[in-house]
Parts: sequence; structure tokens; C-alpha cells
Amino acid sequence: MKTQFFNRAEAGEFLAESLSSYANRDDVLVLALPRGGVPVAAEVAKRLNAPLDVFVVSAEELIELQRREKTYRAGLQPLEVEGKTAIVVDDGIATGSTMLAAIAALRQLNAARIIVAVPVVAASTYSEMQRAADDVVAVLVPQDFYAVGLWYQDFSQTTDEEVRDLLAEAACTHPVEA
Repeated sequence: MKTQFFNRAEAGEFLAESLSSYANRDDVLVLALPRGGVPVAAEVAKRLNAPLDVFVVSAEELIELQRREKTYRAGLQPLEVEGKTAIVVDDGIATGSTMLAAIAALRQLNAARIIVAVPVVAASTYSEMQRAADDVVAVLVPQDFYAVGLWYQDFSQTTDEEVRDLLAEAACTHPVEA
């Protein structure tokens, strides 16, 4: 049984295996919570053959939220969420506050189904995610959690440039229709 991931990309590979029932469906999109969720989600989107986008929530200030949107998208249009199955990916969940904000926002955008997908989630938070989302997929659900970074050998910070590059690469595979 897996007890630690090498890095976020490897975590995404393991997570994608658990999400294989969503592969090659035109009603599915993968939304990454920045920044750490993007490398995980990029692997998931690639393996599911699904479009990838970044989903920015919970920035302390509106100006920072707008800066991130502009920086990460680099002119790319956001994906249409309404009526879609949204797989929301992060590199892990400790308290769940950011993921809960994302779920609430996706409900307002009329997503058909919301799937929370993470490599690791604290057992104490898992049931809360189950109540909020339509489904929760996790590779590891440890009782003794402590911090997301402990479940990775390499938990180096994901840069804005890496996020932008991964989104641009995904957009080449699944261009957004204007």
C-alpha cells in the first residue's frame, strides 16, 4: 500500500487510477486548486483525456485573485462548468476550507456533479467532504495526518510559471471553444 508520494505528478498518476470511470467523457472537466493542485490535476486530466483549468477561490484579497487568474490563464478562457461533472483536484486536504469554498462556488455555477479528488485527505476532514460534494476520491485517508507536505518526498513549492505552463500544455490538448 502506498504510504508516501514522490511528488505531485506521481500523486496525480495514482489519483487518476481511482478516477478511471471518468475517462474519455465529454461531460467531465478537471479543475485544479492553485498552486499545488495543478501538477496533480495535470496528470489526472492527461490520463482521463479531460480538459484542465485552474479554479481560484479563497484569495484573501480580490486583487490577488484577479492577479492569479490573469497570471495562470495567460489569455486562455475559463472552461464552462454549467452542466458538467467537475473533478476538483488539490495536492491534499487538511482542514478543507479552500475545497469547501470551491464546492460552494461550483454549486453556484450549476455544475452537474462535483467530485473532490485528492491524493491525501485527513480522515477527520474526509466525511465533511463527503457531505459537501457528490463524491470524494482519495488515495490515502490517514487518521494521523499532521500536514499535506508530510505525504510527499518532494513537496517543493509550485511556481506561477509551472502553473501557467501546465495549463497551456493542457489547452493544446483540449482547446476551449470560444
